[in-house]
Amino acid sequence: MGIKRYELSEAQWKRIAPLLPGKAGDPGRTGADNRLFVNGCLWVLRSGAHWCDLPERYGRWKTVHRRFSRWCHGGVWERVFAALTADRDNQYLMIDSTIVRAHQPGSGRKRGARDQALGRSRGGLTTKIHMLADTLGRPLRLIVTAGQVGDITQAPALLEGQTAEAVLADKAYDSNALRATIAAVGATAVIPSNRTRKIIIPHDAVAYKCRNRIERCFNRLKHFRRFATRYDRRTIHFTGFVHLAAAMVWLR
Repeated sequence: MGIKRYELSEAQWKRIAPLLPGKAGDPGRTGADNRLFVNGCLWVLRSGAHWCDLPERYGRWKTVHRRFSRWCHGGVWERVFAALTADRDNQYLMIDSTIVRAHQPGSGRKRGARDQALGRSRGGLTTKIHMLADTLGRPLRLIVTAGQVGDITQAPALLEGQTAEAVLADKAYDSNALRATIAAVGATAVIPSNRTRKIIIPHDAVAYKCRNRIERCFNRLKHFRRFATRYDRRTIHFTGFVHLAAAMVWLR
């Protein structure tokens, strides 16, 4: 049987299979078919469809959704993504963020819906995805917050424990505190000065041109409809999809 749309290729599966729980020999229950399950999650991630529209070939949608939720709560998607990022290029690190609108199902106020990383703006309810990327523009770390949260507030957490020759960011990240944080990790800040600065701090304009790679990465990630629009009420489920989409960038 040929590979269906949105599904993992044989090469991609060989890379991701050892990172998943439920393999033969793992403690606990063995997964019935990890590849079929992951392909089902990818179908929902890429199509943006409701879980109940999941094609029958992936199994009962409630069973697949329940298992997806368990993996979200267990941090499985995040661990898989982190394992794939080991082969990184740390010459430059880049930080940026993007805002995604919450679709009506993702913004409903049901039980447990408070503090689910939703912010209200003129455009409605939004969520912000903050990202750290490597030199090639591949995601290294992702943080999900409410849409109104400032970009610069998440920068220290994105950079924690990282090393690089330089950190690239746009002028929204221009602050003395962040520049000091970047210097503390032994990197050079390549950040244009905000026009409110009385004394302009020069930056490497040639290196700064590489920053478009993180913007292109966001564009690739937004090909996954459940990354581009938030359909999930619970942040933990949306974050699971975010890390699964980011993992697919590394599997290409």
